[in-house]
Amino acid sequence: MDVVQLLGVNVRYHRRRLGLSQEQLALDAGMERSYVSDLERGTRNPSVRALGRLAVALGVEAKILLDSPPGG
Repeated sequence: MDVVQLLGVNVRYHRRRLGLSQEQLALDAGMERSYVSDLERGTRNPSVRALGRLAVALGVEAKILLDSPPGG
């Protein structure tokens, strides 16, 4: 799995863990819902700034979003 797909899997996992919709995560991270959707599908290359904003919104360290997904 490449790093962009890995990020998407992890963002989706942590978003769902918190019970957030894509819209709420996008609002919390200051980005568009469609951008979050693209990231989760692995079709958008995120900036370092976006990675940091997602990590803050999800309450995790940025490196967690680039680690192997939980359970696998």
